[in-house]
Amino acid sequence: MKRPYADTELADFIAKRVLQLKPKSQIDIAREAGFPNPNVISMLKSGATKLPLDRVLALATAMECDPRRLFLLALQQQGYETEQAAIAQIFGTIVTANEMIWLEELRDASGRSDPSLTTRSRTALRAIFSK
Repeated sequence: MKRPYADTELADFIAKRVLQLKPKSQIDIAREAGFPNPNVISMLKSGATKLPLDRVLALATAMECDPRRLFLLALQQQGYETEQAAIAQIFGTIVTANEMIWLEELRDASGRSDPSLTTRSRTALRAIFSK
């Protein structure tokens, strides 16, 4: 079977997220997202099909993930670099809900002092993520 979207970040993201949602099954996710074909999650994971943009919100809800992140991955998967750039130009950098939590914590921890990213703070931040 041809898998034109196998090497996309979206396929990888969905595959990882499905594992994180165990014991929720792929069939449960497909049903919650309103897909008529229960195999669609397997098809998205394998890269056999792309995620239609009009299904992003429903799938994000079913997969308990940030719809903004899923939307950007779907745009990227579909080759909408121009559209993605236009969205970024109009709305600025799209920040996920989790990124907003990190940003608020950074603001609170710094006393809202607008700290610059030093070599030391960059190293400490990367150590949190083992990078």
